[in-house]
Amino acid sequence: MTKDEELPSLIKAISDHEVAGFDGVEDPHTSLSGTEAVEIEDVREMHSVSISMPPSPLEHKTKRVLFDDDSTNLAPPPAAPTTMFYSQPIPKASALHEAITNGKSAPLPPPPRVNKLRDKRYDSFKTWSGKLERQLTNLRGRPREREPHRVEMGSVPVDRYFDALEGPELDVLRPSEEILLPEDKLWPFLLRFPVSSFGICLGVSSQAIMWKTISSTESTRFLHISPHINQVFWFISIALMVAVAAIYALKLVFYWEAVRREYHHPIRVNFFFAPWIALLFLAMGVPPSINKTLPKPLWYVLMTPIFCLEVKIYGQWMSGGQRRLSKVANPCNHLSVVGNFVGALLGASMGIKEGPIFFFAIGLAHYTVLFVTLYQRLPTNETLPKELHPVFFLFVAAPSVASMAWAKMVGSFDFGSRIAYFIAMFLYLSLAIRVNFFRGIRFSLAWWAYTFPMTGAAIATIRYSSAVDNAVTKTFAVILCLVATLIVAALLVTTVVHAFILGDLFPNDMAIAISERRPKSSTTRRWYHRRAASSDAAVDQYLKFSDAKDVEVVETQPAGP
Repeated sequence: MTKDEELPSLIKAISDHEVAGFDGVEDPHTSLSGTEAVEIEDVREMHSVSISMPPSPLEHKTKRVLFDDDSTNLAPPPAAPTTMFYSQPIPKASALHEAITNGKSAPLPPPPRVNKLRDKRYDSFKTWSGKLERQLTNLRGRPREREPHRVEMGSVPVDRYFDALEGPELDVLRPSEEILLPEDKLWPFLLRFPVSSFGICLGVSSQAIMWKTISSTESTRFLHISPHINQVFWFISIALMVAVAAIYALKLVFYWEAVRREYHHPIRVNFFFAPWIALLFLAMGVPPSINKTLPKPLWYVLMTPIFCLEVKIYGQWMSGGQRRLSKVANPCNHLSVVGNFVGALLGASMGIKEGPIFFFAIGLAHYTVLFVTLYQRLPTNETLPKELHPVFFLFVAAPSVASMAWAKMVGSFDFGSRIAYFIAMFLYLSLAIRVNFFRGIRFSLAWWAYTFPMTGAAIATIRYSSAVDNAVTKTFAVILCLVATLIVAALLVTTVVHAFILGDLFPNDMAIAISERRPKSSTTRRWYHRRAASSDAAVDQYLKFSDAKDVEVVETQPAGP
């Protein structure tokens, strides 16, 4: 084997260009004796370092070069073995591969933590994300991680709801406002489930009372209505009440902040009366085959939460603060009044004396004030959006139930009952003939406001036909009962279609996600936009009568040329 075959090309090139005093250094150990040379050679072998180099692209053989600590001479490489050496070791088989090969089970690597992948933008509305969670974390002595998506929640002033929202039931965000929750995705279902869903329970449970009245009243005996219809509607009402109450109870447990914001909402606060009124309806509509006499303590249990809510709401109406009646008055306030008359009707039916009179008096006083406030609509009140027009039928509910409650308390459908009944019929007729007033409205839960007042008017008409028994009153009672039943059936089918087929019954609830303060970036832009589209006289009028804390002006018509 020649020299050219033993050395790589790179080393050959270095050996051909030797530098004096550097490449040709004389080995000092050559002059030593034999014994000393052997000892030094042994030390050199102890400090030798072996480097395994990859195969040369030209020579498919592995070259080994030896270096020592005291010399730069290159030792002659030994004979190349037949086994090939690699710079990287062969990777070991994975645990899963060994388990499959050996037939044994091996633990798999742990998956990534789910908490790190969870969207934390909803934590501010959760029940356990507030002060209690921080206190428990501090007691455990664990440092709290910084969560950039968490926002400290506070009470939202009632002015913010009117400034930031518009549309049906104040649930549409204005274009210049920002929300605390993401707008680019669908929120969890509990956050999208509003308290106004209890309106469905009101409509269906009132139907159970109507069919019970038809089957048991002497003036409608000629219809030969079976009591089983009352049982069907009553059991459907029970199922709906349980389902809606269970879902909202979960929202109360997991998203307390969302429930609190609904309670502070100027319109939705009235729907907190709805579940208790629906329970009163279920008690009144219970089929005779199940129970004919209800225990009197049940009435006190159902009326206690209504009384507590009335103390809170009516006190705010009278206090003259941000939630005074002249500022927050809307047709949904009838829900906070009609519960008094429903409770008086049930109590009188159960034989209770003083309690029904007490609640009837409270309801009559506040209904009179509310009726006048809503009728005159002060200039400071905004016009209700078109989608909220169905709730105008709530005007009919209170006088209809009040006529029946008074008749049950005094024992006959006398002049007091007839006065309330005629008021209800006039309001019913004045709303029914205004077809264009309710045309082209987008479907929403507000449509269920049709059902409960129309059913109440039909039941009151049946009671009136018993006192004034003739063909006209009986025909009128049958017509109102048919209209109420058809509307409830149509709305029930439409609600099921939008909830389970179209999936648009519960959109993102913007009403609970508004910020506590108006965004600063939008103040100047909105003022300039409205100033440019307003006349000087309108701006002067606004500055003359507006509060110093107000930032934006009311919408005005563009100035003429």
